Amino acid sequence: MISATQLRPGMVIKFNNELYSVFSMTHRTPGNLRGFVQARMRGLKNGTMIEHRFSSEDKVEKAMLDEQEMEYLYDDGEYFYFMNTETYEQMHLMKDLLGDAVNYLIPQLKLKVEFYEGKPLGVELPATVDMTVVETEPGLKGATVSNVTKPAKMETGLVVQVPPFITEGEKIRVNTAEGTYQERA
Repeated sequence: MISATQLRPGMVIKFNNELYSVFSMTHRTPGNLRGFVQARMRGLKNGTMIEHRFSSEDKVEKAMLDEQEMEYLYDDGEYFYFMNTETYEQMHLMKDLLGDAVNYLIPQLKLKVEFYEGKPLGVELPATVDMTVVETEPGLKGATVSNVTKPAKMETGLVVQVPPFITEGEKIRVNTAEGTYQERA
């Protein structure tokens, strides 16, 4: 148990018997009233955002998450299959549990899968992923203007804005936090 004043964004807590990820928090001490912590949290089960006001003296249960390094293998449309890199055990996760992360899952990608009490909650992607461009407009010779971009479809179906010199079949590095082009890989 931790004090409500120790909450930090990204922390996973158990609140009302459900898991919540702290999105933002502010500690307020208004004039002659008692201090409180205003927290915005996202429910890990259904993805809804809630706000809750904790008293400064309230105790909150911090969820202990286990992280295991896994390697993404393949998907069959409904399930995404992963292999533990230490034990070689395979497991599958449903598409709705992974959310937007499915756009960055390419075979042999190593990532961390977060577990709570043995149940997988989601995945933590690496900062960048190298992906192959499968569809884009032809590049222009001598196109050097840096602020011009064109859409490019990646092998996973993700569409990224890229510079005009990128062609089909090239590998590029994509930022997983923002879904943006970084550089040629």
